[in-house]
Amino acid sequence: MAAAPGRPKQGPAPSGGSEPHAVGSVGARVWKLGADIDTDVLAPGHAMKHGIDVLARHCLESVRPDFVAGVRKGDVIVAGPNFGIGSSREQAAAVLVRLGVAAVIAPSFSGLYFRNAFNLGLLLLTCPEADAVAEGEGITLNEQTPSVTTAQGCVLACDPIPPFLLDMVRAGGLMNQLRARFGKEPLHG
Repeated sequence: MAAAPGRPKQGPAPSGGSEPHAVGSVGARVWKLGADIDTDVLAPGHAMKHGIDVLARHCLESVRPDFVAGVRKGDVIVAGPNFGIGSSREQAAAVLVRLGVAAVIAPSFSGLYFRNAFNLGLLLLTCPEADAVAEGEGITLNEQTPSVTTAQGCVLACDPIPPFLLDMVRAGGLMNQLRARFGKEPLHG
């Protein structure tokens, strides 16, 4: 898929992980979503037979039709509880990576989605007070603390992230981390 005007070229396919992220403080614009955003909303079943570029064009279309046209590299999703519930499809995290989303902040995540996201290099911050962040607000993320600082200077504490998961995000996902460690494509079977 060609990048839209003013939009960065999208990253690699989901199995390859994302481009490595700089973990630390990052300025970001917020896209606010509700509770119970399921994997079929992120990666709709009707588009699953197509590649990741086509699938990404349908991300969140049923709840935020403006999302794909407006999202920019480095933007952040702030959602209600139970983000990523539903099926275990890896593509639900891969489409956000493909669209350049830097992180998802929510009070809770589906366990399968949580691990799929980190495996693909997508940062998830579990923040009980996520609802305090406003739509379109510029925020700062600190993955080391971890915390979210709102435009008004309010600091929201997030649950700790294990160092091995932060390392995975820094590497751009598990596959990139393994390639860097072993210097080649990981062996299968």
